[in-house]
Amino acid sequence: MPNQFSTQTLSTQTSSSLLTLAIAPAKVIRGSSILQSASAEIASLGSRPLTVAGDRTLAIIQKSLQPILEQRQLQLAQADYGADCCEASLKSLAKAAKAHKADVIIGFGGGKALDTAKLLAHQLQLPVVTIPTSAATCAAWSALSNVYSEAGAFLYDVALARCPDLLILDYDLIQTAPQHTLVAGIGDAIAKWYEASVSSGHSQQTLTIAAVQQARVLRDILLQKSTAALNEPGSEIWREVVDATVLMAGVIGGLGGAQCRTVAAHAVHNGLTHIAGHSSIHGEKVAYGILVQLRLEEMVQGNQLAAAARQQLLKFYAEIGLPQKLSDLGLGTITLAQLQTAAEIALVPNSDIHRLPFKVALEQLMAAMVSTTAPVDSRDTVNRVSVRGISDEVEE
Repeated sequence: MPNQFSTQTLSTQTSSSLLTLAIAPAKVIRGSSILQSASAEIASLGSRPLTVAGDRTLAIIQKSLQPILEQRQLQLAQADYGADCCEASLKSLAKAAKAHKADVIIGFGGGKALDTAKLLAHQLQLPVVTIPTSAATCAAWSALSNVYSEAGAFLYDVALARCPDLLILDYDLIQTAPQHTLVAGIGDAIAKWYEASVSSGHSQQTLTIAAVQQARVLRDILLQKSTAALNEPGSEIWREVVDATVLMAGVIGGLGGAQCRTVAAHAVHNGLTHIAGHSSIHGEKVAYGILVQLRLEEMVQGNQLAAAARQQLLKFYAEIGLPQKLSDLGLGTITLAQLQTAAEIALVPNSDIHRLPFKVALEQLMAAMVSTTAPVDSRDTVNRVSVRGISDEVEE
C-alpha cells in the first residue's frame, strides 16, 4: 500500500521554490506486546520479508518476530547490517535481498539499523517496516537516512522518497533497551527546538510555523517529564517521553522539512563522528552540540537568552545524564589537531551550521566546543576568543 503522505523529498541542502514533504508513515501501530497483532499489517505489504538488524538484535528477532511471521506463512530472511549504515553494508544487503527475492524490508533495531533498512528499501523500491528497539532517535519515523563510513564517521544523508510504510512501536520491546538509549533520544529530540527556532522561527509558512511550535511543545514535555520517566520505566509518563522521542520528533522533521530539522547541533555531531567513532551514540553528540550552538550564539551575538538556555540545559543534562562537555563523550584527551578536524568538518560549505543567522569562523567554533560549561559572562564576546585559550583546554 503506498504511503498517502509521500512525495519526493528535497535533499537536505537543495534549495528550490518547490516544497515537497514526506510527513508521516502510512500507518503507526503502538502499544504493549503488539507484534502479534501487527503481523497482519506486515503480511499486507509482502510475503518474503528481509529483516535488517544488528548482531545483538538478531536473537530477539528469532525469539519474538520470526515465529509470528511464520504463523502468517511469510518466508523470512535475516541480515546483519554490521556496525553502521555504510555503503559496503548496503551493497551486501542489496545482494541478500535479491537472493531472497524480498518484497518487503523490515528494519529492526536502533537508529542505524532503521536508517539502513529505509535506504535499502528506497534503493530497491520496496516497502519498508520499521520496528525500533530503543527510543534513541526518530529514525523509525523519518524519510531520511544518514550514511557513515565503516569506522563510524558521518559522510552524507539521503532524503528518501517517503516515510516508512509501517511503524510498529512496541513499548515492551523499547523497555528492554539500556536506559542510556532513551537519555540519548531525549537529547536528540530536544535539539529540535533549539535548531528549528533558529533556522525557521521567523518563517511565515503555515506548516513551518506548526513544526516550530511543535518543537517548543516537545521541549517542554521533555524538560518537565524526562526525570520522572527515567525513574519509572514502563509507566505512563515513560511512554509519553518515548512517544516524544520516537514519534513527535519525527512529526517536526516531517512538517518542517530539512530547513527545520538540523542546524549547528547536528553539524557538530557530524564533525565529532570523525574523531569519536563509536565512543558515544548519536543523541549524546547532538545534545552536546546544542550546548555548542548556544555558546556560539552567546559569543558571536552576545545573546543572553542563549546564555540562559544553556544554563537551563546544563542543569537538565546533569539530572538525566546527558553529556555537558567533551570529556563526557570520551574525548577528555582530545588534541588541538583533533578538535580542529572536528570543527573543520562541521564547517564544510554544505553544512547545516550555515543555517545560523551569523557566520561562524573556525576559531569561534573550536572555542565554543571547549567552553560549553562556561559560566555566563555578559562581557564574553567573540573578541575575547583566542587559540591560546583553546589550547589551555586540550592537549597539544
